[in-house]
Amino acid sequence: MTTPDGVDAKNLFQTGGLTYDDFILLPGHIDFDVDEVSLETQFSRNIKLKLPVVSSPMDTVTESGMAIKMALLGGLGIIHSNCTIEDQVREVRRVKRFENGFITEPIVMGPDATVKDVQIFKEEHGFAGIPITEDGTLATPLIGIVTNRDFDFEKDFNKPVTEVMTPKEALVTAKVGVTLVQANEILKKSKKGKLPIVDDQFRLAFLMSRTDLRTNEDFPHASKSKDKQLLVGATVSTHAEDRERLVELVGAGLDVVVLDSAQGDSSFQVKMLEHIKSEFPNLEVVAGNVVTARQCETLIKAGADALRIGMGPGSICITQETMAVGRSQASAVYFTSNFARDHGIPVIADGGIRSIGHIAKALALGANSVMLGMLLAGTSEAPGEYFYEGGVRLKRYRGMASLEAMEQKGGGKRYYRANQRIKVAQGVSGAVVDKGSITSYLLYLMQGLRQSLQDLGTRSVKAVHTQLQNGELRFEARSPAAQAEGNVHSLHSYQEPKFSMR
Repeated sequence: MTTPDGVDAKNLFQTGGLTYDDFILLPGHIDFDVDEVSLETQFSRNIKLKLPVVSSPMDTVTESGMAIKMALLGGLGIIHSNCTIEDQVREVRRVKRFENGFITEPIVMGPDATVKDVQIFKEEHGFAGIPITEDGTLATPLIGIVTNRDFDFEKDFNKPVTEVMTPKEALVTAKVGVTLVQANEILKKSKKGKLPIVDDQFRLAFLMSRTDLRTNEDFPHASKSKDKQLLVGATVSTHAEDRERLVELVGAGLDVVVLDSAQGDSSFQVKMLEHIKSEFPNLEVVAGNVVTARQCETLIKAGADALRIGMGPGSICITQETMAVGRSQASAVYFTSNFARDHGIPVIADGGIRSIGHIAKALALGANSVMLGMLLAGTSEAPGEYFYEGGVRLKRYRGMASLEAMEQKGGGKRYYRANQRIKVAQGVSGAVVDKGSITSYLLYLMQGLRQSLQDLGTRSVKAVHTQLQNGELRFEARSPAAQAEGNVHSLHSYQEPKFSMR
């Protein structure tokens, strides 16, 4: 029998702390089509996902818009807690109340808006079907809708929208309580682009879009609870006052809570874990962050349903440099997953992922799912407005340990002393390039991941883990020269792929 090339994971990680770039996976034998690759995974003790991806609980990454889309596509969104209790609860409720095909809390304008206002909105958001209400809020009756066809050839940009919009008398509407199937039929028969769903006072409750129906026609892999609502997670700190926050979040329908601590191995987290398991035994709890087997043991004994792995590897994190504490992420994922597997606890690789290849490597090292921050920041579903810098369309992206984030209501709670007088930043603020909608972007990432697993000769995440454990999965260390060789080089110029990871 041929001696296998490379080394197994156990021997690879005897060399010291490794990052995802320090090694490469050796290929296996392919005898199946890429479409046969399953990405289904065990996110936590009792929650399965069709896709092994979770959006990071950062205030520039995950609020309800991101969480809804992540769940529809088969992943999961974790809503940040850098806000008031009321704000976080509202975001969770938006996800739980989401009905596929209905736009909740649609953007509206008032009668004083002009054609120019609508054009600016279209440039920023990519669509221009805007309901007009009496005072520009959802609290007053609908008086019309302005769409592209209403102003495409309008030369007077200062003309009020009331002079170009389709008035309410000409609108086709439906009453609150209409089902998705019924509303869909109304849209088909009317041949309209938008269907306002109004209450008895003609106030806009929901909006239905023909474009959204085509885009969202079928989400067979959506992450849903037993009552058919979308799954959603949210973070709380280990501070005692966040027990009140947790009560409100559970009341809003929360499916999983993530204990948000930069260093999760603490008596504070143990006490919070034990409290949650006592008060809400059916609530899944993700504990962390941890990077060693000993830390895992503490939290597993306290009742954790999953572990969040990573301390300082994120693109906007400077913990390792500032505090001299942490661990290279590939090593952290391998050793923690190796320990947690024996206790039946899934792990989530959090941080340091810059590409499809990094996702594949995290899973190959034993992670059950990956938590994405930088890769999802800049999408249209991420919080924040776009802006231009040097002709490039950008969105803000900041670490939750940045001074900017810690000045908000919840950023500092990850570090046990939220109100300390002297704050030491462990993260930075920056910007990332517009990536468009997560609908196409995440599908791109996941198709690449399927191809990666196919190259390994594995049909599923579970199969990768089996090969990892029995030594069949082979690795090889990469020198700096090998890393350079494996990327673009020796060209005068080249065209970046559509979704460049740079």
